Amino acid sequence: MSISEAGLAEASAQRPIAVPRRRRTPLWAWASVGAAALIAAPLVSVLLTALAPGGDSWLHLTRTVLPDLLVNSVVLAVLVGLMAAVMGAVSAWLVAACAFRGRALLEVALLLPLAMPAYVCGYAYVWLLDVAGPVQSTLRASTGLSWGEYWFPEIRSLPGAALMLAAVLYPYVYLLCRGAFLTQSVCLLEASRTLGHGLPRTFLHVALPMARPALAGGIALVLMETLADYGTVQHFAVRTFTTGIYDSWFGLADRPAAAQLAACLMGLVAMLLLLERFSRGGRRFHPTTTRHPPLRPVVLHGWKEAAAILACTLPILLGFVLPAGTLLALMLQAGNPFEARRTLPYALNSLVLAALTACLAVLLAAMLAWAQRLHPSPVRAAGNRIASLGYAVPGSVIAVGALVPFALFDNALDAWMRARFGISTGLLLSGTIAALVFAYLVRFLGVALSAVESGLTRVKPSLFAAARVLGRTPGQAVREVELPLAKGALLTAGVLVFVDTMKELPATLIVRPFDFDTLAVRVHNLASDERLAEASTAALLIVVVGLLPVVALVRAMRRN
Repeated sequence: MSISEAGLAEASAQRPIAVPRRRRTPLWAWASVGAAALIAAPLVSVLLTALAPGGDSWLHLTRTVLPDLLVNSVVLAVLVGLMAAVMGAVSAWLVAACAFRGRALLEVALLLPLAMPAYVCGYAYVWLLDVAGPVQSTLRASTGLSWGEYWFPEIRSLPGAALMLAAVLYPYVYLLCRGAFLTQSVCLLEASRTLGHGLPRTFLHVALPMARPALAGGIALVLMETLADYGTVQHFAVRTFTTGIYDSWFGLADRPAAAQLAACLMGLVAMLLLLERFSRGGRRFHPTTTRHPPLRPVVLHGWKEAAAILACTLPILLGFVLPAGTLLALMLQAGNPFEARRTLPYALNSLVLAALTACLAVLLAAMLAWAQRLHPSPVRAAGNRIASLGYAVPGSVIAVGALVPFALFDNALDAWMRARFGISTGLLLSGTIAALVFAYLVRFLGVALSAVESGLTRVKPSLFAAARVLGRTPGQAVREVELPLAKGALLTAGVLVFVDTMKELPATLIVRPFDFDTLAVRVHNLASDERLAEASTAALLIVVVGLLPVVALVRAMRRN
């Protein structure tokens, strides 16, 4: 051993071995778990309230209306799911696998119904197709027949409500199926064509089964939105769980009965999602190799081209062009000239609530996503998933769940203040803007969290590691490297939450403060009084705001 080696060995023997200390998890990372628990509190409160013994109202509901609510909700979900699946999957296959005139325009225009709230679409169609509407009035004037002497489909019915919901919700299926078709193995599709199968049989027997997870995901979103809807089914006189919850809360003033109906609705949503998951079994739907050429669209001519154009145009007409054109014509011809001025306070309320909710949702989503990214833990991962459950729960359920703990807190605080100081505090949280924003956060945090997590997956972890090697702290690495790269995802999350908050109706109706209305509530109140001409201005404002996420989706599609 040389002298230098002996010196090094002696020095290492005398010097204590430095054991790297385990980096302590910062407080804000643990705070993300608390935020997730707070978001889940309304859902837990609904379940706990539902476990309480039912009173006379609940017994009356179970014997009279509960079977009708269950049957109507299930039938409505099945009809909407089937129609949305057909419109979304067929149009996605045509624009992905076929080439025809106007394909590029239709590929984008098929997203337009996302900007149209279902209840606004329903209001427009009722005015257009009802007995006193222009269509039947023109029919009676041209034929000389009186009402009852001719057959005309009843728009205010369960199938009519299902058509309205499917016409504006099919883009969920279209978006997911289009992406699935574009990434499928071309070898399988060309093998099907080589064996003599045309485009329809290839679609039914090869492409659609391979896209089943995407189709099931889109249908799941459609079913959740269908079961959460209140404005459409209420205007079409279809009794579902959401109308039953609202009637129990305001009509019967029975909060336990409303909570028990909400728990039933949560169980129905969970059962529908689990049913599809179990039906897949152990099957796999991904290609065995990624080495395949891109999909080459088949050029269509003649009647096939006309049929493809018609199949892609019809959903756009039903879900956007006809209702938007009806509202615009109503506003220009029969609208109240002073309605625009009267709408300003409601628009301001909607904008303030939507902007506040969007900012808070993006902040919470960023905290949850980066906490799991920087300090991965099964507890934080489970907390993020629990915080995302709100989007799968109807707004009426969340409203009931949010008000129950707020009411308990207000009553307990009021009782304590009376006993100690003889002062009544009243309701500090229930029926306030804070409670309404909290309900919105529970409902839409999952949307923001999904967008932020999706954006972070495209940021390479090696960039964060490189910043740490260069001497940056974790906070500095996030601010200077990852945050600028994820800025687009944060903006997308804010836009989606903003628009969803503008359109939300059932939670707003239940939680809003007294004499505090939004554009959605204004449209609902006027349409319920059959004053659609006055409601057209506010409805068009909601539609215009709803175009923001459509523009964002179009830009994302073009980048991809």
